[in-house]
Amino acid sequence: MRLIYVFFLILIVFSPGCDTPTSKIVGNKNGFILEPTGVFQGVGLLGDTLVTEVDSIAQNDQILKLKEAEEKYADDPSLDNLIWIGRREAYLGRYDLAIRTFSKAIKEFPSAFEPLRHRGHRFISIRKLDSAIADLEKAAELMEGQPIQIEQDGMPNKLNIPLSTVQFNVWYHLGLAHYLKGEWNDAIKAYKKCLDVSENDDSIVATLDWYYMALVKLGRHDEAKNLIRNVKRSMNIIENDAYHKRILMYKGELNPETLLSIDSNADDQKLQYVTQGYGLGNFYLSQGDTVRAKTIFENVLSTGYWSAFGYIASEMELANLKDE
Repeated sequence: MRLIYVFFLILIVFSPGCDTPTSKIVGNKNGFILEPTGVFQGVGLLGDTLVTEVDSIAQNDQILKLKEAEEKYADDPSLDNLIWIGRREAYLGRYDLAIRTFSKAIKEFPSAFEPLRHRGHRFISIRKLDSAIADLEKAAELMEGQPIQIEQDGMPNKLNIPLSTVQFNVWYHLGLAHYLKGEWNDAIKAYKKCLDVSENDDSIVATLDWYYMALVKLGRHDEAKNLIRNVKRSMNIIENDAYHKRILMYKGELNPETLLSIDSNADDQKLQYVTQGYGLGNFYLSQGDTVRAKTIFENVLSTGYWSAFGYIASEMELANLKDE
């Protein structure tokens, strides 16, 4: 008899006219009854508790896709189908479940680098940076010499064109984990590798942005300026517009304040606001304007978008400023 792996999902429904979410017990397809509450995910770099609440109405589409992923795995318990369950859990903010799923995949497919790439990413989300680095370094070892592997998007861009590869994502997230720990030289090493597998303009600007900032952190300004010399306004950017604009700002081709001409309260613009905000805050910080930088970092945190990389980086900066 085939053993079906059981996955848990907490669904939150909000009562009309109430400011506080009320709970409703919901059963999943495997018959488990779940207590719906906010679920602890981790502790932020400033000591804040990170909690996920899934809105079963607003996120109904993602919930259905998770159920579909579970059904596919039940029919075919392949590595790819197992990873998709973890990815769907992560898109719902259930990083605890996603990490558990990826851990199962790592145990069952010990020679595969793909689940290590995804678990490393989600360790970053919950601020377990050392664990992320360990996973991503192991993934880098396992994928050495392997052909470039396109990674399908779980949340497709406007053209429905996958823009990244597993190799890109391993090096990109490894660089980010080192960056968030203030390990600038290690971050640069990873981003050099990442640039080698950045195959389109979106990947290039995303890599160059963090690479550039790591160089600036080390005071290597001439090297940083030379790094981004070929970034142009005319590049074919599909989804990484925020990184593209940040680099144009570094080059003096965009007014810094135009980066935040975004509604930080609009759900569909929050991620771009957080990304732009960290870049702008870090720009002012590099110029010695600590007061303005701190204000922008605090505004980023006020969005509540705590899983975004710009949010985590803003936490890091505020923690460092607090210690000074």
